[in-house]
Amino acid sequence: MDSYIQELFAQRIGGNKFGKEEEIYKFEKIKRAKRAALAANPGAELIDLGVGEPDEKAFDIVIDALKEEATKHENRGYSDNGIAEFQQAAAEYLKKVYNVTANPTKHIIHAIGSKPALAMIPAAFINPGDVTLMTTPGYPVLGTHTKWYGGEVYNLKLEKKNNFLPDLDSIPQDILKRAKLLVINYPNNPTGAVATIGFYKKVIDFAKANNIIVIQDAAYAALVYNQKPISFLSIPEAWEVGIEIHSLSKAFNMTGWRIAFLAGNELVIKAFANVKDNCDSGQFKAIQKAAITALQHPEITDAITEKYKRRLQALTNILSKSGFNAELPGGTFYLFTAIPKAVKDGKSFNNAEEFSEFLIKEQLISSVPWDDVGHFVRFSATFEAKNIDDENRILKEIETRFSNLQFEF
Repeated sequence: MDSYIQELFAQRIGGNKFGKEEEIYKFEKIKRAKRAALAANPGAELIDLGVGEPDEKAFDIVIDALKEEATKHENRGYSDNGIAEFQQAAAEYLKKVYNVTANPTKHIIHAIGSKPALAMIPAAFINPGDVTLMTTPGYPVLGTHTKWYGGEVYNLKLEKKNNFLPDLDSIPQDILKRAKLLVINYPNNPTGAVATIGFYKKVIDFAKANNIIVIQDAAYAALVYNQKPISFLSIPEAWEVGIEIHSLSKAFNMTGWRIAFLAGNELVIKAFANVKDNCDSGQFKAIQKAAITALQHPEITDAITEKYKRRLQALTNILSKSGFNAELPGGTFYLFTAIPKAVKDGKSFNNAEEFSEFLIKEQLISSVPWDDVGHFVRFSATFEAKNIDDENRILKEIETRFSNLQFEF
């Protein structure tokens, strides 16, 4: 007999069917496939190219700062909407890395990671019937919360023919009339594409013409290759239409620390602060102060970027030898490429999910499939290696395993 609680779940999470009609999402399928592959091959090494977070801990200079600050009596209490020192450090970081000038009091606020920030934003702007414009494939959190507030999500396809940039001109007029938010993410997860100043200018003109707020998720902004990182906010008019969310997770190896900051339009920052004040009491002050140390040392990101570029170039070479149309991405630590049609004289693939499961089962290589727009697979350069020699060993092993297969494209 069902508990009465079964009838009390909100419709936004499934109502009285919550927990009964459980859909198996691709990441759970990947986990199950990995467990099965290891069970079938005891003692074998599974190479995980599907991890979406840094493989190393934060740099010692940051960890030491946390150790010191965590012992201080004055850091014990709530930080609410953040400490002024972190806001100042964030402003100085924007100036040093992106040549962006921000008022730390008016234009910047911290968040307990970029995911909670994305989750809170719809509370400030979305009423029933409002529309959030999002890119697909992409990170769904802000869209999920848009729906929870009675809004709708309109997805803009990221296609290779458009350099994985959304076609803003394709949005129907009836959608534009109800749209309030446009969410973009560059450098892009999962495609690795980077935006240009020209694209950002088009986004700004679009936002002004249609009274839309732009949310640029800049989690990977500092991880770029063969160019300097750029900020949406480096264009003066951007401050009229939106904000940028910067995370320390990827660029400083601080994923589990949960620290980020929002920068941009004063009204949007003020609205976010109001929502945030009713959702959390701020990140631990010692973490914010350790994050200040990180922001003061952007050369940390330079070292991380060098490592990822080295690995991504090696993966690009390996995949190219196997027939993939693989190219070094503009940014992030992901390599996004179309899947083969089949293995010669063997299995064919109807979608990326089937190909990803095949790689796990047959070669013990884990990846992430994306079937949103075409059939692609995402390989990550964040596989764990003990040192540079171990990294080279793993890359050689990846090359050997791929050389065992003959693909048809």
